[in-house]
Amino acid sequence: MTTSRPVIGITLDQEPAGGYASVPWYALRENYTDALMAQNATVITLPAHPDSLGDYLALCDGFVISGGGFDIDPALFGAKTVHDSVTLKPERTQFESQLIQSALAADKPVLGICGGEQLLAALLGGKLVQHIPDEIPNALNHSPSGSIHDPVGNRAAHSVSITEGTLLHRICGTTEMDVNSSHHQAVLNENLPSGLRINALAPDGVVEGIESTQHRFCLGVQWHPEYQLTAADTKIMTAFVDACR
Repeated sequence: MTTSRPVIGITLDQEPAGGYASVPWYALRENYTDALMAQNATVITLPAHPDSLGDYLALCDGFVISGGGFDIDPALFGAKTVHDSVTLKPERTQFESQLIQSALAADKPVLGICGGEQLLAALLGGKLVQHIPDEIPNALNHSPSGSIHDPVGNRAAHSVSITEGTLLHRICGTTEMDVNSSHHQAVLNENLPSGLRINALAPDGVVEGIESTQHRFCLGVQWHPEYQLTAADTKIMTAFVDACR
């Protein structure tokens, strides 16, 4: 495909029958695509069809793994139990896992947002906190909107500290920024494998960002930069699209 603009593929959330339609349906907020198109990218959405992975890789210069109203399967990070709060979407997770692994093998940029960040971490060998309130003492409320589907993205929930020398720090040019928040799980900040780096922490120690040191551009953030709450959010989108050029 010949184009003067990078082509970005973005994954879709999947919902069962009910609500919007009497059959299963895909979902994605417009601001995901708007934030990328504002950076002069062409955006295509990717139905969760594993047989199409080869075509997606050929068409796209980079990939965004979007968030959604579900959790990462604890089996992916070796957990022997599953917290009662965990909700799974196996078909979506299997597809996105294959997409991420194929994209990284092809050295194509990957940006994971919210649940996408958590999946990136699990595939890179990290583990997750299954339910923050039960596992992290004195934790902040990381889902203040009351709905994982709508993080009230234009409102800051808390700040994050960004580690100097990381890809995220080079992109944002700051050691602290305000972020929105809508999650009850997080990356576990211990026993990290080589190649996986924590780049952002909330004031309560909850991991808010990760990156791979073994790939050209493999970045995950726990918040939703597509809402463009701050200038740093815009810089994240700019850097990702630039890496895809």
